[in-house]
Amino acid sequence: MMKLHAAPLTALSFSCLFVLLLSILTVGFDDRLQADDPPLSLLKTALQQEQKPEEMKSLRVRAGAPFKIALFADLHFGENAWTDWGPQQDVNSVKVMSSVLDDESPDFVIYLGDVITANNIPIANASLYWDEAISPTRARGIPWASIFGNHDDAPFEWPLAWFSSPGIPPIHCPAPNASSCSGERYCSFGGTRRIELMKKEIENNLLTLSKTGPKDLWPSISNYVLQLSSSDDPESPVLFMYFFDSGGGSYPEVISNAQAEWFQHVSEEINPDSRY
Repeated sequence: MMKLHAAPLTALSFSCLFVLLLSILTVGFDDRLQADDPPLSLLKTALQQEQKPEEMKSLRVRAGAPFKIALFADLHFGENAWTDWGPQQDVNSVKVMSSVLDDESPDFVIYLGDVITANNIPIANASLYWDEAISPTRARGIPWASIFGNHDDAPFEWPLAWFSSPGIPPIHCPAPNASSCSGERYCSFGGTRRIELMKKEIENNLLTLSKTGPKDLWPSISNYVLQLSSSDDPESPVLFMYFFDSGGGSYPEVISNAQAEWFQHVSEEINPDSRY
């Protein structure tokens, strides 16, 4: 058994890295194929239009079919939002995600953090960009879940070049020896907090399975577990998916001891025999 140490586990920073990761994870199960199973498109339509919100927070394997999960990471919507280049990259990302979803028809989508580049978004409500990033999945009636990365609620960074010498606003600026990834100095401005982004996603989307996580772990928000159930019995799990908020942005980039203890407690409670 792994011992928990006093020092937190520090997550790697990718503040200077722009990556779009697209991968498909397929999980196969032995459920027997039933001839009267409805097509996947009909199942998704029913999920989107007919189920009650409290019924949406579960996933079930379709009988006789593999369960596909699409992973989208480091989409960075809102990157260089004030330029022509930035918005065009968002358009391109929507096209790529749409192609992946149409070609693979996944049962579930996971957004693996850095959905937006909050430090480049010059508006108070960054959830507008978040909503754009999840729009291809929502439009196809596919359920999804999301976690946070180090850019999702980072304070907005004002390039000093935007301001004339007498016009620099009276806000806090870094020390003279501080610099960004590009070597330019910036001033800072607070953006949309993690909890606000997550609450907006949950309140405005029936198909999301994202959660705000235990309050005793806040400001680390996206810590939760999702259960994938058998096609025969919604109470019979075949897989547990654990989601962790690795920090960054508004607070340090860490997986803390508290998160590790939470994982240990939850896993022992819901999966005591380590069967899944």
